[in-house]
This record gives sequence, C-alpha cells and structure tokens, in this order.
Amino acid sequence: MNFPIQYLNSNDGSGILAFGEGPRFQMSGKGTLAQLQDFVNLNSTNYIFGFLSYDLKNDIEELSSNNNDKSEFPDAFLWVPATVVKLNKESFEFVQGKQSPENLDFLNYFIEEETDQNHHLFPFEFKPRTSKDDYLKTVHELKKEIQLGNIYEINYCQEFYSENSTIEYLFDAYFKLNHITKAPFSSFLSIDNHVVLCGSPERFIKREGNKLISQPIKGTAPRGKDDLEDHLLISALQNDPKERSENVMIVDLVRNDLAKIATKDSVVVDELCGIYTFQTVHQMISTISCQITTETTLKDVLMATFPMGSMTGAPKLKAMELIEEKENFKRGIYSGSVGYISPNGDFDFNVVIRSLTYNKRNKYLSCAVGSAITIGSDADKEYEECMLKVNRILKGMNE
Repeated sequence: MNFPIQYLNSNDGSGILAFGEGPRFQMSGKGTLAQLQDFVNLNSTNYIFGFLSYDLKNDIEELSSNNNDKSEFPDAFLWVPATVVKLNKESFEFVQGKQSPENLDFLNYFIEEETDQNHHLFPFEFKPRTSKDDYLKTVHELKKEIQLGNIYEINYCQEFYSENSTIEYLFDAYFKLNHITKAPFSSFLSIDNHVVLCGSPERFIKREGNKLISQPIKGTAPRGKDDLEDHLLISALQNDPKERSENVMIVDLVRNDLAKIATKDSVVVDELCGIYTFQTVHQMISTISCQITTETTLKDVLMATFPMGSMTGAPKLKAMELIEEKENFKRGIYSGSVGYISPNGDFDFNVVIRSLTYNKRNKYLSCAVGSAITIGSDADKEYEECMLKVNRILKGMNE
C-alpha cells in the first residue's frame, strides 16, 4: 500500500481507520508548531491524522537532538486522509470520503487481517545500543543529579535495534504486536518510509469541548501466572511507596503544565494512582483534567504540555537536557505521540511506548524502552523492569 494509513485501535471493539492521500504537513526544526497550527486552521473542517515526534521539544524549548538517528522521523507529520472510517464491533461508518468499491475492498482486506489469528513469525535479531554495565552506570550518574537537587525524577530510555530488516507483512506484524499487548491506545501508522507498530496503554492528551484530559502512567508490575498471583502483584504495586512517589511527581508536573492554559482553579486530579491491568503488565495510572477556553489552540496545548511528563521527568526542562546528555539514541517518534483531530476541534493523542518503529528505506527497526529513575531507584531493578517490558514484545513477535 503506497498511500498513508493510520489505525487507532481501542481494543474494545472500536477503532478509527484513516487512509488515502490528502493535504499534508511535514516539518522539523524551529517554527514547526506555528506552521502545524496554520495547517490545522486551514483544514479545520476535516479529520486530521498524524504524529508528533519527541524532538518537537526543540521548537518549544531551547534544546537540541544530536544523538544517533537511524529511524529519521520528522518532528511532526499531519495529513487529511481521503477516507476515515469509524469501526464499532460489527458495524462501520464512513465519516470522511465516499463508500466506493475500492474503499470497501481495502476496508474488508484490513478487517480480514485483523481477524486472522494465523500470524507470521518475525525473527528479528535485536541488539542493545546500551550494555547492561553502561545502563547501570548511567542510572547511578542520574541518581547523583537527583542528590544534587538538579532533578527529582527522570525517564531514562535505551534502544534495541535490528538492521537490514524487512517487514514483509506490515498489517500482520501490527496485529501480532496488538495480540501481545492488547492496549487501549494501540495504533498502526504507515506513511511513506515511516512505520509505527504501537501497543501503547497510555493517553497523552485528549480534548473534549473545553475539557482537557491527561492520563500519565508511572508504576509497572508483571502479570502473574494466575488470578491469585495477579491479585498479590496488584496489591504490591498499589502500596509500593517508590512507585506511588514516581506517579505523584508526574501528576504534579502534569498539573503544573495544564495550569499554564487552564481556566482559573479548574485543574483537577480525577484519579490518583489507579491500577489497571493489561495483557502483559499491571500499570499505575492517574487522570488529571482541566477546563480551557474555546480560543485555546492545539499549539497552545502542545506548548504547555509536550513532551508528556511521564516520558521526561521533573523538572521537565532539566530532565530533557539530561536525557539528551545521557541517552545514546535520538528518540524520534518513540515517546512522541500518534493521534487525530476531529472537525469540531476535539483531539486525542497517545504516548508512543511499547512500540516497534521502522524505516522502510534503510530497513532499520527499533524498539526503545525506559523507566523512571528516582532517588529510591535500584539500578538492577530498573534494568529488570525495562527487560520485562521489551522482552514481551521482542520475544513475542517470534513465537
């Protein structure tokens, strides 16, 4: 398929599929957000889909991204799909574009791929860009930064990569990953040479009218082998002081971000440290919301909140500076966001984690993973948490 495709999959029987050529916006560097907003304004009566890379941060703050970059994603990409279809269990509705024979053929083909459980094996050989020894050393260095009071928490990430890799069955690869993760903010994206197979459990930001909702994740526990072990693991996560402190720190950061654009006294913590169970892990998730004015734009929201606090740390600016210094790969679309904007101005964007990102042109496949480092972090346990997250994907794709 040579045309752009994006699928947002809630894994509850509902989803939204966008495909086909239309007006595009693609840019990196200074001025990206301003021109992004111009594109949104120009196409405001349509559905708009696309992604935001983590490195969009450089247009928000005086920052740079100079680490190794083989994935080569632009800072931002938006497009107006020729066709948008809302899926709900057995029914579907064309909400943009016409219900032509060609569109129905593609839709039926896509649905067949989703329902087919006979997945291929994807035996990619991934290498760690960071050795375990270097990872442990960096965690200790970051804890020194915390002891000095420069930061309170930082999301430190590492990359696993596979070179000269060809994904022959993109849809099947995504649906296999989705079978492994079964997450509520799962997504598939294929635009030119850029592909994202995303099994994300995390929402970055949603707009409903004049309400903004953010749902950061901090705190992870493995799934148990049975209901009893699951119950014990959930209880341990819920009552773990380190995990709760990580989550609360990011809640405070998100509250502060939202307060920059919220109407007076409207920032609310709707849920603090809730525990949610997914296919591969238990997660601690909080929900924060606020009210904004009708005049508040997408650019305003991104200037205040992007990148998401759960993938940076606190204070955010210093954390991002240290991320650039201590990590050895350019995050790109990883810890960025995939989502869409509705014709009424509402939008919904996820956090790109638990994902495979792929560049078709140079056959570069990447899977990054991270965890929150605080003063209470044990470097070996943080490494184990990263391995728990990443191995379920890397091993699962070849089973």
